Amino acid sequence: MTIDIIVCVKQVMDPETPASAFDIDPESNKVVEVHGIPPVVNGFDENAVEAALRLKDDGHVGKITVLALGDHFVMDVMKKPLSMGADELVLVQDESASDLDPFATSNALAAAIEKIGRFDLILCGRQASDWDQAHVPIGIAHFLGLPVISFGQNIEISDEGVVVHRSIGDGYEVVGAPLPAVVSVTNELGEPRYPNLRGIMQASRKAPIIWSREDIGLGNDDLSSKVYVEELYIPVSEQTVEMIEGEDDEDSGRKLALRLREEKLI
Repeated sequence: MTIDIIVCVKQVMDPETPASAFDIDPESNKVVEVHGIPPVVNGFDENAVEAALRLKDDGHVGKITVLALGDHFVMDVMKKPLSMGADELVLVQDESASDLDPFATSNALAAAIEKIGRFDLILCGRQASDWDQAHVPIGIAHFLGLPVISFGQNIEISDEGVVVHRSIGDGYEVVGAPLPAVVSVTNELGEPRYPNLRGIMQASRKAPIIWSREDIGLGNDDLSSKVYVEELYIPVSEQTVEMIEGEDDEDSGRKLALRLREEKLI
């Protein structure tokens, strides 16, 4: 059984950005772009790409299409899934897509998937490292009317459809669904493969397909947000430290116990 897979990915701020470089614009309630530190493909989405490539290695996949929604894409970043081994890259690029909530994001991705047309399985990362909401895979399934399985740590294709080892708190459970279906992938799948030189060279020669909002049949109202950010800020940690010293370790311990008792902590 050979299937076509669409993998949804997102360009995000590098989660390894130093805290000292992280800043928020209080007027726009947005994270300020950090110059000199390029964005990356969301880590969980790379796990989803790896899951698709493993199925392809097993001979179950005809084509892997990578789909992304956003604005100001860095092409060297977005071509990474191609250098890993994906076949095609589709970018829905529009100024209105730079700061969408999960509802609008799911709606737009579902519209793009319908325009692509050829798919049996849709893979997504379990969540994005910028907002960590994990709503988009479920939203895509909702708009397309498909079954969805979350937190997949292993994915197999059978005659009946897709079989997923779904990660749970104390192990995993095996869940199946008919195709087409949506599966979100967790990092417990394992490390994504590193692009080799041949893959990087092949990716450099592949031009992405770029669509606008109008190309996927959506208007401004279709991308209106249901969630609004009232305030975005960096929490301030205010801690005071009281040093308790004694003549020796035994005296210090006694004074510490007395101080904790005064504070009704023991």
